[in-house]
Amino acid sequence: MSARGSIVGKVYLVGAGPGAPDLLTLRAARLLEAADIVFHDALVHPDILALAGRARQIDVGKRYGKVSTEQRFINRALIEAARTHSLVVRLKGGDPMLFGRAQEELDALKAAGIECEVVPGVTAALAAAATLKVSLTRRGIARTVVFLTPRVGKGESASEWLAPALAADSVVLYMAAGAATSIAASLIGAGKPGATPVALVESATLPEERRLFTTLEALQSAKLPPATGPVVVCVGEVFRESSFKEIDHANLMREVSSARL
Repeated sequence: MSARGSIVGKVYLVGAGPGAPDLLTLRAARLLEAADIVFHDALVHPDILALAGRARQIDVGKRYGKVSTEQRFINRALIEAARTHSLVVRLKGGDPMLFGRAQEELDALKAAGIECEVVPGVTAALAAAATLKVSLTRRGIARTVVFLTPRVGKGESASEWLAPALAADSVVLYMAAGAATSIAASLIGAGKPGATPVALVESATLPEERRLFTTLEALQSAKLPPATGPVVVCVGEVFRESSFKEIDHANLMREVSSARL
């Protein structure tokens, strides 16, 4: 309780995981069941939200190219909610601490004197690797891994993603499907072999998951329609799997162009 007798609750930044409800952690499930109010990202599975049956649920999701909730509003809403509710959940897709703007929320809560805790979730890169049955590290092939995004917010400086992408053996790019062709061209232009394998995974772990195995060379001139779910772009020799090897390279561009990604 505060000095004025009002509630001072606790805010939990909770990872919802990559999509499949049964990949939610036990701690996350318990918190959702006990929550008084839940601020959730877009695309969180309905079965995960159903766990918070007693809570007021507020969609504060951000979708590229669509109307999104401003971060300053989310920060303010979390602070106000903690002053009127005992248990507040900020439910984020994947893991809160990876491309989830968690630090902005943590800093705002700390400045307001609100107690908070972070509950990890399975991030999309690891979910994609798991569903593909491809290890991001492999002895003799891949000893370094980088997760990055080329996307930048309004008013931010350009992302210096190319240098770390070239330096790592395995690369997973978040929020990059819309720029996949230019990314492929940039990597090739900087010296990455055009034959480098690429795997694009949409909606990893969900029944509607889509996969595409291709190469940087084919991808740089492909015409990919917009995705309906989150996509990670995976680049590296570890993705030169049997499913990739079986592709008829004469028909590779046709397969890339017709993929729903």
